[in-house]
Amino acid sequence: MITQLRNTRHWVFDLDGTLTRPVHDFAHIRSELSLPENADILSAIAAKPVAERKRLNERLDELEYFYAGQAEAAEGVLNLLELLAERGCQFGILTRNKKDVALISLKAIGAQGYFLPEAVLGRDEALAKPDPQGLHMLLDMWRISSGQSVMVGDFRYDLEVGRAAGMATIHVDDRSGRDWPELTDLKVRSMAQLHELLNF
Repeated sequence: MITQLRNTRHWVFDLDGTLTRPVHDFAHIRSELSLPENADILSAIAAKPVAERKRLNERLDELEYFYAGQAEAAEGVLNLLELLAERGCQFGILTRNKKDVALISLKAIGAQGYFLPEAVLGRDEALAKPDPQGLHMLLDMWRISSGQSVMVGDFRYDLEVGRAAGMATIHVDDRSGRDWPELTDLKVRSMAQLHELLNF
């Protein structure tokens, strides 16, 4: 698998908790939006009546912009992106955030130069993960097959969306109880560990 990844030239990343350190307090977000504990935030909002849905989305936007301003690069991220860029790789992002929020986060962590804006897809550009629409859009833009790319993320949705699109998947997480081996081609503790594995 490592050899295959060293030869992969198209990389799609989740944003929060993958490229950035986890800063989102999802329990607080659900509380602010009066949503049930552990509810899928986007699905729960989508199920509300139109007027309430509009209000909740506006509040969610406010919360996301707040967290974007606090974004910090995850350990090893910039070294990994530099290594892959030197090898001629292209990068995309598929996030359940808004695109503008994602771009603010990328700027905050010093990674905006690695990503073309058109390759940063948020929930307004594509159906939310785990729907693979966004990955298919990136594959079409790059004019490649799914076998020539990889999806990297820290949560089940990232792995599910990669599998649904036929892409290799990398799970980045060091927390216990968060393992989905049936969806994962490679599990690493951090982006720094991934950098070490690829840096040969």
